[in-house]
Amino acid sequence: MIKITVGVLALQGAFHEHVVLLQKAAASLVSQQTSSSHWEFLEVRTPQELERCDALVLPGGESTAISLVAARSNLLESLRDFVKVHRKPTWGTCAGLILLAESANRTKKGGQELIGGLDVRVNRNHFGRQTESFQAPLELPFLGPSQTPFPAVFIRAPVVEKILPHHKGVQVDELQRDETVVAPPRQAENDTAREAMSRDVEVLCSLPGRAARLATAGTDVNPDDEVGDIVAVRQGNVFGTSFHPELTGDERIHSWWLRQVEESVKRLQ
Repeated sequence: MIKITVGVLALQGAFHEHVVLLQKAAASLVSQQTSSSHWEFLEVRTPQELERCDALVLPGGESTAISLVAARSNLLESLRDFVKVHRKPTWGTCAGLILLAESANRTKKGGQELIGGLDVRVNRNHFGRQTESFQAPLELPFLGPSQTPFPAVFIRAPVVEKILPHHKGVQVDELQRDETVVAPPRQAENDTAREAMSRDVEVLCSLPGRAARLATAGTDVNPDDEVGDIVAVRQGNVFGTSFHPELTGDERIHSWWLRQVEESVKRLQ
């Protein structure tokens, strides 16, 4: 049995809800005998706590506030190393997705710092104000066959508006865009990390077009088959979702992600 420590960045936002669902998901995996690991979950507020982690969740909240507190706590550079140098499994939800993007628009320069790790440009607060939040049942094929739709909660949610080409350095073209911030470059520390970082971005889920148009109604919607906004992506072992699985009580995505973490940790042993 191996011990795996999963951290949840606990500077601001819905970090406690993530811890609760991670504990629930781990207990379910162990009881179903689909995981043989010993799981530990840790709220992360310092570089020392981050060093203990094999994987990390960046929760929803206010991305600007999270990055500001991380910088003041001397944690921002450690987070960039965790994601882009060591390339440890990382999952960002809503604000966490913004932080993991290599580029974010609708942002004044100096008002937001990014960690990076996903070669995407995100559009912050794509769906408007908090009063325009909504829920939509999403088909998530990566969870496996015969799954019921996932009750995705969108609160001032970003979307991935562009998949960017992979560069070893900074996203130069993005630097020329107005009201856009770009993550600083980092070099992966070994071949395994470099390979994980250089993989193409996979689109795991899009919010269908009808649901996107009805988002401003602030009510639950039933998605149709239209192609819409990208709301879940993965690049190697870095994963991002626009919505808030931690606010649903449904642990299926947390269970899926813990299985990805376990596979990644075992490969490195």
